[in-house]
This record gives sequence, structure tokens and C-alpha cells, in this order.
Amino acid sequence: MASLVRLHDHAPDPRKLREVVDCLARDGVVVVPTDTVYSFATRLGNAKGFDRLAKLKGIRPDKAHFSLLCEDLSGLSLHAQHIPNPVFKLMKRVLPGPYTFVLKASGEVPKLFKSAKKTIGIRVPNHPVALALLRELGQPLVVSSVHDEDDLLEYTTDPELIAERWGHAVDLVVDGGIGQLEASTVIDCSSGEPEVVREGLGPVDGLF
Repeated sequence: MASLVRLHDHAPDPRKLREVVDCLARDGVVVVPTDTVYSFATRLGNAKGFDRLAKLKGIRPDKAHFSLLCEDLSGLSLHAQHIPNPVFKLMKRVLPGPYTFVLKASGEVPKLFKSAKKTIGIRVPNHPVALALLRELGQPLVVSSVHDEDDLLEYTTDPELIAERWGHAVDLVVDGGIGQLEASTVIDCSSGEPEVVREGLGPVDGLF
């Protein structure tokens, strides 16, 4: 069973932080908190971890549409093709925050991690634990939301329940407190014009 590592505060314990980062660096698959729902995560470039994520979600790897969790927008040019100035200004205005932006993937993103449309979803979470992990790891995480099996709840918000349910299938679960009930708002900018494809925790009124 995966261990539960508690990282609750705005100054996460460096030793526990290093435990999680070491697991990710060894191509592990973990569960991490974000500013929306808890997510399965593995480091970008970890092909075996990508396959494990797909298996956890019950989908074929070539049908997977996972997102990148990034520390900030500074490395955006590495993972996305030319971004129109209005789109970049919008991203800068709402990130970090509960939004996922779908962009045309650059050649730096391994083929395995792109969708069939050669796009990639990019998130910058407004969550101290997630940001500390990304900063310490020094590269993006490939993430996918942890769904609940309950018919009434779409997402599992309690990390202890996540550990009970998924502890056999992941290497580690990060306890960052109770998560949100809503996922991120998804905005597709791959055509150059922003389009809301899923309204989630991020408000859309007055966004454009």
C-alpha cells in the first residue's frame, strides 16, 4: 500500500517534500493536491508512468488527454507553440488559478504526451503544496483528476479515502488537506480564439 505523506501548510516539511520528489524522480506515480481536485501525477517524460496513469483511468494510452501541471508560465514556450498575445494576457491574468488552457503542443512535448490533435492542457495551480513539489522537482507533472466511484460525488476530496481506494495502484499519496468538489475550468485556445469547453471552479463571467 502507498504511504500517506502529509504536507498541509504553506511551508511544507523539506524532508517529506523530498520524499515525494524522490518518488517522482524515480518515475513513480503519486496523488497530489491542487487548487481544485486531487490528481494522479507523474513527471513529464516518464513513459511507464504515463501508461500507469492511463490504466488508472481505464483508457488506452493513445486515447489519453492528460494535462501538464506547471510551476509558472515562464517555461510555456517549451511546451506550447506560438501563443497569441491576447491568449497569453488572459493566462497571465487568471493563473495561478483553477483553469486549464488547451494549447497547440510544441515539439518539446514527447509525442506520447500529446493528444491526437497535437494539443496539451496546461495548468498553474494556486496551491502551496503543489507549487512546492513542482519547484523542487524542476519540471512539469502530467496529471489527471481522481474520480470518485460514488454516483453522487464526481471527485474524492479526502486524501485518506483516496489512499484507501488507490493505495495499491500508486506509489504515494500526498495529503494536502480536503480538496475541492469541482475540477478546473477548461479553455481551448488551440485555434487562437478562447472557447470554454468545461465550466468548473474557475469563473467564466467577464473572462473574455
